[in-house]
Amino acid sequence: MVQRVPGVALLKAYRREWLAKDVVAGVVLTTLLVPQGMAYAELAGLPPITGLYTTIMCLLGYAVLGPSRILVLGPDSSLGPMIAATVLPLVGSGGDPQRAVALASVLAILVAVIMTVAAVAKLGFIADLLSKPTMLGYMNGLALTILVGQLPKLFGFKVDADGLVGEVVGFVQGVAQGEAVPAAVAVGGVGIVLVLALQRWVPRVPAIMVMVVLAILATSLFGLAARGVDLVGVLPKGFPPFTIPDLQRGDIALLVGGALGIATISLADTISTSSAFAARSGQEVHGNQEMIGIGAANLAAGLFQGFPVSTSGSRTAVAERSGAKTQLTGVVGAGLIIVMIVLVPGLLQNLPQPALAAVVITASLSLADVPGTARLWKQQRIEFVLSVAAFLGVALLGVLPGIAIAIGLSILNVFRRAWLPYETVLGKVDGLEGYHDVHSYPDARRLPGLVIYRFDAPLFFANAKTFRDEVRTLARTEPRPRWILVAAEPITDVDTTASDVLQELDEELDGAGTHLVFAELKDPVRRKMDRYGLARQIEPRHFFPTLESAISAYQAETGARWHESAASEAAPGSA
Repeated sequence: MVQRVPGVALLKAYRREWLAKDVVAGVVLTTLLVPQGMAYAELAGLPPITGLYTTIMCLLGYAVLGPSRILVLGPDSSLGPMIAATVLPLVGSGGDPQRAVALASVLAILVAVIMTVAAVAKLGFIADLLSKPTMLGYMNGLALTILVGQLPKLFGFKVDADGLVGEVVGFVQGVAQGEAVPAAVAVGGVGIVLVLALQRWVPRVPAIMVMVVLAILATSLFGLAARGVDLVGVLPKGFPPFTIPDLQRGDIALLVGGALGIATISLADTISTSSAFAARSGQEVHGNQEMIGIGAANLAAGLFQGFPVSTSGSRTAVAERSGAKTQLTGVVGAGLIIVMIVLVPGLLQNLPQPALAAVVITASLSLADVPGTARLWKQQRIEFVLSVAAFLGVALLGVLPGIAIAIGLSILNVFRRAWLPYETVLGKVDGLEGYHDVHSYPDARRLPGLVIYRFDAPLFFANAKTFRDEVRTLARTEPRPRWILVAAEPITDVDTTASDVLQELDEELDGAGTHLVFAELKDPVRRKMDRYGLARQIEPRHFFPTLESAISAYQAETGARWHESAASEAAPGSA
């Protein structure tokens, strides 16, 4: 069992020629890990040092149990607002920072428990609950929320407000009342422009580290502290302390909701990122083992005064571009951060706070995908509406309600597709094999007295009456059809409610001289219908293995021949 642990297996297969590349990539990666870790800690409402503790421990935890060779985990801009939204209301305004750290650590441990349980239960499919349009809207809303939340820090003052609207109003009022610090605005503005410019035109250069170094130099050259710019200050010295979080009664119950939302986002992000990078190297993604890896990373962080973590696509890309071959890259990065906080904790003491705000803002801009939203408008209007609804949920109601809305909308969209599926009548098209949609081929020919009807969904309680009503409509057309032949291949299931509806419908149609006939039913569905007793209600001779056999039987019974065109005959519309 020990040898099956991913970290142990990697050590056994490690090649000597990888070592230099992993070390170099680890050094390069560290230049990104340090400023982002500190910035995302503050985004979560926690002291900057906790971001470094979190980075160290999650990298080590994932290196042992994570299956991906180069995936980089750590504090994440998408989780920061969720952590703050969960923890800060429990701490209260002006609350104890140590209590905030303890709550965030418990949150990380809860995420680890959720991930581990989900992995054991093989629940990796939960990540699929977030459809791309709703995830797009959620990320756009998150980007706007993060951007607005960081603007006061970028301008050198604070805003005490809740919600996006309150923060916008507070920021505008602060600027109007002259609270902005010009030096802070200059540092933050130049930092944003520099990072974006380097990432755009010189992507191999560690843009954030360059900006951080220049900001520290500017502090000394221009006396930024004397000009009212807040600095990070000296970080606490020493290795991350092992800590069992001290909680008040009832804290865990209040943190569970936030932990579930964080786990869902973290899982979706990790699966998508690991899949993208695995495809480049020919590896396979093991979803359940990824959940174990994420759980280990969060548990390690939570036991050493850290907070929940997720995968970072940008940091993973940096590691890949720098030549990383294995998780030793992350171990090297963790080791270098330990050396920094143990030996030189004052290394970043002159780093301006607006520079950290610039780091977070540039990260938030990478979360947004406006062109993707515009494509939804052109491609699928209903999914554009879902994306906008998820965006508004995050922007107006908050991050945690936003993720709940995003998941709910994704589920409702699936339900909508099954509730109102596409349905049509089929006909025969000259020159094409098979039978085809008369909406696409208005000149398709039809047999007198026969309607071939296709319903593109499983039959269940929510759509059984939709099916029944459409069949009734088809049965009332003139001249009245003798057979309504259901092309049943898309019907992958029939529940008990639908069974009762089919039984009543068959009786009703038989009484009016029309027969309900099925072709191409899948064997499991046919067996279900037999258990429901439908085979006794609907005559066995009205079940056919293929459309061709059903149509041949109809022609043999009636002598019917194909019409020239179906363009003028009624057909159900798309739903």
